Amino acid sequence: MAEKKAHKKTGNQLLGKVSIKKKIPHILLAEDNHDMRTLLAMSLRKNGYEVTEFADGHLMLDFYFSADSIQKEAAFDLIISDIRMPFLTGVEILEGLHGCEGFPPMILITAFGDEETHKQAYMLGAAAILDKPFDIDELIAKVQEIAPSY
Repeated sequence: MAEKKAHKKTGNQLLGKVSIKKKIPHILLAEDNHDMRTLLAMSLRKNGYEVTEFADGHLMLDFYFSADSIQKEAAFDLIISDIRMPFLTGVEILEGLHGCEGFPPMILITAFGDEETHKQAYMLGAAAILDKPFDIDELIAKVQEIAPSY
């Protein structure tokens, strides 16, 4: 009985004598507001996601491009980024990734969303844009649609 509980906790399934570990979706989160970043990361982790947090887009892109290409494709399932941040905006992150093969889907969040910014972001490949203030459940629903957790 203890073995079953341990496997349930780690997300493993026992199939006969073979144990298969499910991959926990990995989200890169870039948000310059510490409180907002903490709230988003906590909510995402609570819903079964691994989250790597960044205070700005430059740090996130450095991390993304420092991973080797095989690790990148296997490791990152989604990027969530604020649009207006120091150093690089969320739209500039999209521009930086736009030509890269296999970059993960990206959700942008913003308190300054105008129609032109939304249009530009969608043209560059944004999967979704949420205007602040938004309901955390709305973000989680969008994340689960794009990168389902187990």
